[in-house]
Amino acid sequence: MHTHCEHSRDSRTPVAAQAAAVRRAGLAVICATDHDTIEGALRLRELADGFRVVVGQEVTSLDGDIVGLFLERAIPRGLSAEETIHRIHEQGGLVSIPHPFSRNRLNHIRREALERIAATIDLVEIFNARELTGRENRRAAAWAAEHGVPGVAGSDAHRTLELGHAWVEMADFTDRDTFLAAAREGTVHGQLTGVLVHVLTRYDKLMNKVAPRVPSAA
Repeated sequence: MHTHCEHSRDSRTPVAAQAAAVRRAGLAVICATDHDTIEGALRLRELADGFRVVVGQEVTSLDGDIVGLFLERAIPRGLSAEETIHRIHEQGGLVSIPHPFSRNRLNHIRREALERIAATIDLVEIFNARELTGRENRRAAAWAAEHGVPGVAGSDAHRTLELGHAWVEMADFTDRDTFLAAAREGTVHGQLTGVLVHVLTRYDKLMNKVAPRVPSAA
């Protein structure tokens, strides 16, 4: 429910390689959530063979990262958390909060903002495979339980080797409403990917500044 490809500023994974890795991992559905764009998700949906794609976006709001799912249009970055959520819901999307208590990310949602928007959140990521320890995920799970928000998982994969490290086992769905209902009854699975993936992401982010990739057409 949280993945990235070359359309994100901190990934250099070609969409075609992402699609192949999804098939190898045996995932039935992938939520494609590049930073501040849905172009990668739309391209992955075109290439999907043997799996389905939920078009999403990890939006950089003024209050921290917010994921929108079931999107048809990109959400502008730099808006307040409230306005970001309004625009996601306005087009029939779902709001998921990624890594809410992360200690190794600058753009995690601010705690004050999290409490402010709690009533408008559809999902909370209670397991992110890129957290440095299990403590952050346990705090997210406790918060989700306290506020009655369904908990989900995300590999937060930026490279193909990370795909399949975290997932939700849930019933099939036909639309955003049945997706939300299935997620509420789903079972979260996952394992942490370790420190090396963060080093690789820093390298990819630097390389995207020094030698930007042109997203592949295949």
